[in-house]
Amino acid sequence: MKLTKDQVMAVVTEASQKMSDPNYSAVMVGGFVQSQTPVAQFISAHESDLGGAEAIINVIFHCALVATCFQKAGSRLRELSYEDLDAAARGDSLKRLDEAQPMVHEFLAANIEHEETRKLVALIALAIDQIVP
Repeated sequence: MKLTKDQVMAVVTEASQKMSDPNYSAVMVGGFVQSQTPVAQFISAHESDLGGAEAIINVIFHCALVATCFQKAGSRLRELSYEDLDAAARGDSLKRLDEAQPMVHEFLAANIEHEETRKLVALIALAIDQIVP
């Protein structure tokens, strides 16, 4: 299922409004880590590519927003496995995401400057896209 611009924008708008609450990002990150432990471990393994712990939190936050987009569109997400991540890790993740989920690609391009960060979030978005019904 391709997410629409309205579906992605609804999540982004809601997140923008809630960012004034200092607990919001912590809850998003914590919830994602608990529900997607292999993904969180996979992201943490890229610490040196990303530039440290703060960048890891940033990646997890954006992955949580992507997951929320799929959930609000009616998809049920299961915990991603390392096999799911491996299956998504072929080729150029940004190009593949642009083809599979152009609105998610657009969101990442507009909100993540660091290319390695954008590529990693795109890979995880592709893994999510591959498992949702």
